[in-house]
Amino acid sequence: MKIYKSLKLDFDFNTVVTIGTFDGVHIGHQKIIERLVQAAKKSHLKSVVLTFFPHPRMVLQKDANIKLINTIDERSYILEQLGLDVLVVKEFTKEFSRLTAEEFVIEVLVKQLRVKKIIIGYDHQFGRNRAANIDDLKVFGKQYNFEVEEISAQDINDVSVSSTKIRKALSEGNIKIANKYLGSNFMLSGHVVKGKGLGNTIGFPTANLNITETYKLIPKQGVYIVKASIQDQTVFGMMNIGFNPTIDSNNEQSIEIHFFNFNQSIYSESLVIELLDRIRDEQKFNSVSELKEQLLKDKETSLKHIAKLHAK
Repeated sequence: MKIYKSLKLDFDFNTVVTIGTFDGVHIGHQKIIERLVQAAKKSHLKSVVLTFFPHPRMVLQKDANIKLINTIDERSYILEQLGLDVLVVKEFTKEFSRLTAEEFVIEVLVKQLRVKKIIIGYDHQFGRNRAANIDDLKVFGKQYNFEVEEISAQDINDVSVSSTKIRKALSEGNIKIANKYLGSNFMLSGHVVKGKGLGNTIGFPTANLNITETYKLIPKQGVYIVKASIQDQTVFGMMNIGFNPTIDSNNEQSIEIHFFNFNQSIYSESLVIELLDRIRDEQKFNSVSELKEQLLKDKETSLKHIAKLHAK
């Protein structure tokens, strides 16, 4: 899959396009992407997703508190797995939002994306002040020689319901439900940074994950069973999201992962952590020895869960 970070495109091919945020690229989105990829193959065209970043609400409504299921890199990775040919990530600006509907069609869809078919929601609105709708797009399609395929109300509803349920499940720590609607494991990606080394002192060394994207949705605090691919090897572990109230007094949330049967240094490496299940809430224990006792129980619970996965 080729990724473009602007609309300065060098396409020497015609395309089938869909437009959207596709946050989570969940099962509802996947149906749309599959339709896009199949339509492109059938017509010997390239499949293209046009998405925007930052999220339009961040720009137009100054909604800095919006939380997204994926970072833009995570979204790109999942779309690539679905067989997409091209991802265009257009920076969303106030200036871009002022394009009229016809300017958007001519300058973006026709001239840059070389669209021959667009697959879009029945309720799609576009152009300055979102003044144009799918009926206008169909008129433009006849005028500029591209087909418009409508995504039904049912499919659009599935998308919005799934997104809502995923965000709710993550905020409640219900990873199984979130993963069911995602159609894959929810992921956290970041760089490993040096922590205080407190885990080493009790036999549970941890990798501290630093996520720089402030818009990334972080699930409910607690202890999770996780896996990651490190140096081409699948490694399982348990992860704590929280404040380490037993041994740390600062108020900064951390994400720490203890990997099982793994003792290599991975400082500064990029990691993608997949969340498999949640074990418990974060707790404050009366002593470090009580904490260690609980961590041993957590490890046993995690290993049993992992063994069940392998048995399937």
